[in-house]
Amino acid sequence: MSRYEQFQEFRSRLNDRILGQQPAGRQGGTLVTKRFFSLDGQSYQRGALDVPTKELLGLVASMVLRCDDCIAYHIDRCCAEGVTDAQLFEAFDIALIVGGSIVIPHLRRAVEFLDECRAKGVGGPVGG
Repeated sequence: MSRYEQFQEFRSRLNDRILGQQPAGRQGGTLVTKRFFSLDGQSYQRGALDVPTKELLGLVASMVLRCDDCIAYHIDRCCAEGVTDAQLFEAFDIALIVGGSIVIPHLRRAVEFLDECRAKGVGGPVGG
């Protein structure tokens, strides 16, 4: 199973657990958690900024904060929203400038995940 597939399966399975789709007799998904997940989703809806721009912003913040799961999520969303590789690499550059050299290992994993997204056929144009 590829890293892309592992990420998708893990995220889906654990989100179901966290948000309350439990086996019989078990509870999950506190109101606070559900509200936070909802707020997060609403924040990335179209507003004054379009969705691809918001996903790129989320990607840069995730890279600077060095959260590989968040980086993978935002790359997947960027690809699904039609962000090109050229646009992604410019976002990577911004994250590197803001975050410094400590971002480099996360940049490597980001590019590897991007390659897997594209290999899975996620998203639109690859070029500029």
